Amino acid sequence: MKQYDVIAIGELNVDLILNGIERDIEIGKEIFAKDMLLTLGSSTAIFAANTSSLGAKVGFVGMIGKDSFGQLVKDSLISKGVSTDFIIETDKYATGVTVGMNYGEERAMVTHQGPMDVMTFDDIDLSVFESTKHIHISSVFFQAGLKNDLVKILKYATEKGITTSLDVQWDPSEEWDFDYKAILPWVTVFIPNETEITLLTHSKTLEEAIEKVKPLINICAIKQGNKGSLLLQKDGTTHFLNSFLNSEVVDAIGAGDSFNSGFIFQFTKGGNPKECQYFGNLMGAINTTSAGGTGAFSSKMNIEKVCKEKFGQNIKL
Repeated sequence: MKQYDVIAIGELNVDLILNGIERDIEIGKEIFAKDMLLTLGSSTAIFAANTSSLGAKVGFVGMIGKDSFGQLVKDSLISKGVSTDFIIETDKYATGVTVGMNYGEERAMVTHQGPMDVMTFDDIDLSVFESTKHIHISSVFFQAGLKNDLVKILKYATEKGITTSLDVQWDPSEEWDFDYKAILPWVTVFIPNETEITLLTHSKTLEEAIEKVKPLINICAIKQGNKGSLLLQKDGTTHFLNSFLNSEVVDAIGAGDSFNSGFIFQFTKGGNPKECQYFGNLMGAINTTSAGGTGAFSSKMNIEKVCKEKFGQNIKL
């Protein structure tokens, strides 16, 4: 028996969110924000927290500074039932932070990567690979060290009999330097959204991107927002599944990460790809019923209740 169902490897940072900013920022001038929130950030952390809330045993591998932001990250993960035993603490770098500035319907974000950018395969405790059934990796463009060692990590996991999943997420440089031909054959479940898969394969259309990855993938679930998701399998079969629409969306922050949580939770339980896709769509929809990436995942009871009352779906966690 493995100690963990899933170990997430990825970025860790806090989010400092400023709301109600009265006007656009001008260099040399000071303005006010009416509201502020300091909370756990990072897509990979949202994935880990929500997968844990569904009932999986989850651990995290990431790097933080030995500072108050780093302590906030650890405390937040622990409060969600995520093990921090494999988190690396360093006094060389300050913990990463994303400052989000909300102007009405618009948002601007600035991120200091901190130690997330320097963690490599050599920093990871190799007992991680003896302790888990599955490894999930996300946000590789925020993590240069991890991105450079991606094939090494995935190959090592495969050699240890561990399944893997990957969500590359957005590239802030918009260069999309990603050797998908070398990487994807080592990934058990590839989970991009339709924009990301098109850009990272340097394609003009989603259809062109699909043709490029078909010979390389094992399982690929393409997130398509409020349209739903498209499942591709190694044998060439495809399956589109409509989304569960929420008519009262609070926000969609973390909806893609919550799709990942649902898909991988079901996958580690032995679900077939279509069952995993269904659960991914459902968890992505549930995410939109509360503010923030983890708000809707407060307890198993709440998740089950929202599934039934909002979307007419009966699940038992």
